[in-house]
Amino acid sequence: MAPECQEKNAKGLTIAAVGMNKSGEEFMILDERTREDLASGKFHDQRRGSFGTSQAAPPVRPAGAAAAPAQRTVPRPRPQPRPLAPARGPWTRRQEKLALLYNEQGLRPTEIADKLGVSSYLVTQIILAAKNRGKL
Repeated sequence: MAPECQEKNAKGLTIAAVGMNKSGEEFMILDERTREDLASGKFHDQRRGSFGTSQAAPPVRPAGAAAAPAQRTVPRPRPQPRPLAPARGPWTRRQEKLALLYNEQGLRPTEIADKLGVSSYLVTQIILAAKNRGKL
């Protein structure tokens, strides 16, 4: 192209960066269609709750209209989460006490299991649960 033609017809393009994720962005030529897409919220970040400010704009009243009486909204109480009971396994408190006493005396899980009439796996679970709760 001749330099005169370039000067006469060349137009600059506006580029818009649209954030896609942490690792990169998408660049688009800002034309009429892209402007409409941006205005409609097509590229809105789905992880965010709102666009811009978090407060809603006040309602617009026609000129000369009487002010509506203020309505007082009472916030709903949030349900309180129920406290979690300590996790207990499929054993009784008595089995747990005896297993922990025998463990403190130095007996092995297989020996404790024979005395209590349960599996050595269950005895191991009792001891580990007590350690996790800080009882050992």
